[in-house]
Parts: sequence; C-alpha cells; structure tokens
Amino acid sequence: MKEKLEQRLQSLKSEYEAGQKMLAELEVKQANLRETLLRISGAIQVLEETLGAGTDIVENNTQPSEVVVES
Repeated sequence: MKEKLEQRLQSLKSEYEAGQKMLAELEVKQANLRETLLRISGAIQVLEETLGAGTDIVENNTQPSEVVVES
C-alpha cells in the first residue's frame, strides 16, 4: 500500500512539474503575442495617419510642405 502511495505521489509531482513548465511557456508566448499585437497596432495607427494625411494632400492639391493661402 505504501509503495502505491509513493508511486502516486511521484506521479502527481511529475504532473505538477510538467504543468508548471507548460504554464511558464504559455506565459512567455502570451508576452510575445502582446508585444506583437502592440507593434501591429502601432503600424496600423501609422498607416491610418499616413493615409489620412495623403487624403488631405489630394483634397487640397498641395504638397505636405506647401501652405494653401485662401483670399
């Protein structure tokens, strides 16, 4: 009986260690994914702003450095 309990204890410890390792790996993946999403979000923002500025240039028929003076 004692041997069975010791085997079960060892089995549970092994499962626990494997679970801890898997959790650590998932936390690293989560952090990496968050960083990737942050970079993508930044790229989206830059592109949206660039497209918005491009629309303004076309609508005003000016270059970014030109100033439109209306009289």
